Amino acid sequence: MASGSMRPAPPPPGSPKLRPGRGCDDPGVTADARWERIREDLRFGQVFAGTVVRVPRPGAIGIFVDIGLSVGGFVDVVLLPEEAKDWPAEGTVTDFELWWADDRRQIRLKPSDARYLRSDFADFVQRFRPGWPSDIGRPVHGPEAAPCEPGAGFTSAGPPAGCPGTGETTDGPGGS
Repeated sequence: MASGSMRPAPPPPGSPKLRPGRGCDDPGVTADARWERIREDLRFGQVFAGTVVRVPRPGAIGIFVDIGLSVGGFVDVVLLPEEAKDWPAEGTVTDFELWWADDRRQIRLKPSDARYLRSDFADFVQRFRPGWPSDIGRPVHGPEAAPCEPGAGFTSAGPPAGCPGTGETTDGPGGS
């Protein structure tokens, strides 16, 4: 048999079918598994140096940030200054804090630099996420770890029913 046609011997019958190289960065690991491994080490308020890589619709949806992980970072419009001219431009390098991380494989960030944060941030936190100060440093466990997410139905009138600070609760999609 020529050396180019040699194949490794098959595994013995009944042995597990292991494939080598199943680390977090291996392409054979599912995106969900990679995300869970990344999320295990994340903490609310964790600071990342990031580069703004995309501002798709200034004043409308938010900004995308590269924070050096295999998942994207995003700052929601509700955390940014009211005037889009005050947002960090593409290429801006600054610090961001982990604000939210759920099952969508994206890290939601808030700017650490007050220039890039909504002017009434303290009031915003008090109204829509009053538990934020006590969340800082806590591990990100899953979608239920943080009370409400910016952009999840927030309007100029405030957050959706069931968010802390609204005084409302919901028992399901229709509420009650």
